[in-house]
Amino acid sequence: MNKSIRTVFATALVALTTPLFGGESGNPFLGRWALTIPDGGAGWLQVTKQNGYYDGSVLWGGGSVVPVASVFFSPDMDTLFVTRLHEVRRKDASGKVVRTHQFTELISARVNGDELSLTTMQARENGEGFSREEFTGKRIPELPPAPDLAKVKFGAPIALFNGKNLEGWRLTNPNQVNGWSVADGVLINRPVQEEGKPHKSYGNLRTEREFEDFNLSLEVRVPENGNSGIYLRGIYEVQVADTFGKRLDSHNMGGVYSRITPTVSAEKRAGEWQSFDITLVDRHVTVVLNGTKIIDNQPLLGCTGGALWADELRPGPIYLQGDHTGVDYRNTVLKPVVK
Repeated sequence: MNKSIRTVFATALVALTTPLFGGESGNPFLGRWALTIPDGGAGWLQVTKQNGYYDGSVLWGGGSVVPVASVFFSPDMDTLFVTRLHEVRRKDASGKVVRTHQFTELISARVNGDELSLTTMQARENGEGFSREEFTGKRIPELPPAPDLAKVKFGAPIALFNGKNLEGWRLTNPNQVNGWSVADGVLINRPVQEEGKPHKSYGNLRTEREFEDFNLSLEVRVPENGNSGIYLRGIYEVQVADTFGKRLDSHNMGGVYSRITPTVSAEKRAGEWQSFDITLVDRHVTVVLNGTKIIDNQPLLGCTGGALWADELRPGPIYLQGDHTGVDYRNTVLKPVVK
């Protein structure tokens, strides 16, 4: 192991055997943090202490919120250490997997008020050296109480999709392939791959306009094994997927991806039009799917995988996930909250 990374791990091991001091309430690392990870993407970190033990969860760009391997501190409590485990599959010359093993990523962080300065270090998969990258985090303000939706006032409805063309929409990444089109009043995504040719990276579609709090209604049609998503303010994904007949899960139709599980299953079979009525107010979300309330004014603890950024307080677009499978949308209407 490289001498530099060996020194860091040795320091971390000393921290593990050193009694922690400082009151729980005075530990500035505890809480939820919005991360801007090394590639500029959105991340999230939560550090908790319960029953005398520290734990953590992380979101790293895409995918789900997952627990970290460990959370601990330097002897003087001024540096946080978080470890993540990664699986590596070793292959022979023919491409067959002959062995799997895990290696550890070590993230260290220093805090200054509501800001984190972080460094990630991990060995390269071939064991030759390691990578070291710096990134930043910002404390997420405490959630306000759940709003009284009966008292929330909404403005005039805005038709986000005109049923004729893609006016008012653009790709989140202009360098990706546009699989979106319009036909018969329907917004269509067809991310077709050609056999024997390089994989095409299809783009997500976002509104030009950005919004804060609102009510959003729309209809969606998902094919068999289809997968898409509706991103609120560009950071919270309400899952769109063919999950009829499956057990309740935060990755199912209408769930907030990897964060909030629907209380009941209300999805229809693949190929049928389904309706959404979604309300986002004060970082709390309500989801009505096909006339059934499946998420009732629940708090959002952070961004979800694929978020455009991690800042939960800035306005953002509605964006529709288009990089997975085909999907159809129509009757997309937003009513902004009037304050």
